[in-house]
Amino acid sequence: MKAGTRLALYTAGLAVAFGAAFGISGVVVPDSVVTAWTDRSTSDSHGGEHGGEQPGTHQPAGVSASAAGLTLSPVEAPSTVGAAGTLRFAILDDHGAPVTRYTRTHDKDLHLIVVRSDGANYAHLHPVLDPSTGTWSVPWTPNAAGSYRVYADFTPTGDDAEGVTLTRTVQVAGDFTPITPVVRTTAQVDGFTVVLNGGLVAGSSSDLRLTVSRGGRPVTDLEPYLGAFGHLVALRDGDLAFLHVHPDGPEPGPGARGGPEIRFAAETPTAGRYLLYLDFQVDGTVHTAEFVLDATR
Repeated sequence: MKAGTRLALYTAGLAVAFGAAFGISGVVVPDSVVTAWTDRSTSDSHGGEHGGEQPGTHQPAGVSASAAGLTLSPVEAPSTVGAAGTLRFAILDDHGAPVTRYTRTHDKDLHLIVVRSDGANYAHLHPVLDPSTGTWSVPWTPNAAGSYRVYADFTPTGDDAEGVTLTRTVQVAGDFTPITPVVRTTAQVDGFTVVLNGGLVAGSSSDLRLTVSRGGRPVTDLEPYLGAFGHLVALRDGDLAFLHVHPDGPEPGPGARGGPEIRFAAETPTAGRYLLYLDFQVDGTVHTAEFVLDATR
């Protein structure tokens, strides 16, 4: 799925109208914050949709609630640590009506990413659509306090439709001690070791190679997940601009196995620090390895 989409500030009237009708309690990104994100991104951006820009603009994806005539409604979410609840939202068209038809991309009609503002507590979720109301929902239990960014990543229907990434924030009450991301290229997760080789160069395509092992042995039974042997999301530290990157090579067929190496071609729009999250599947279980890299000019 292309991460880049056209960027526009969200329509406040639509959001307020939908929130009132829906009874949604989620907290939205203030206009002043969105303006600061987009102004800074415009001055920093170098172009190229593979760098996560919205089509037709020089602004990155995932920093606004509206783009391409579509708006992510306020998000209903649990607001207390440990409270089991549901993330609930809709995608609204330019008339304020919920969208009920999508183009399936990477095995799903919509991908939902939830991550705390400091990059912690990342989750890649796949909500279920109620076609009678246009409402998406998925269980979610926050395990730590803080401000969370929620990204809806999807492709609308229509000829030549391109991917859209919209975002909102939700708040989870409680004491919050942010972490500071530091560069790391090796991740330990669920008994697996994943090593990232390669670097990021702003404005250029960069080759990233991730190698998966377990117990010192290469893992060669990676299973297809979302149409690939690995699924990589990158967020720019600071404004959390969104890049959606997939591995090089053809889509694996049913029953195929891969590994130990997964290769990606990633293009970052600006220099700076990036948070990377790799999802991979073995024996029917999805694991997430987290990395931090600096992109140079």
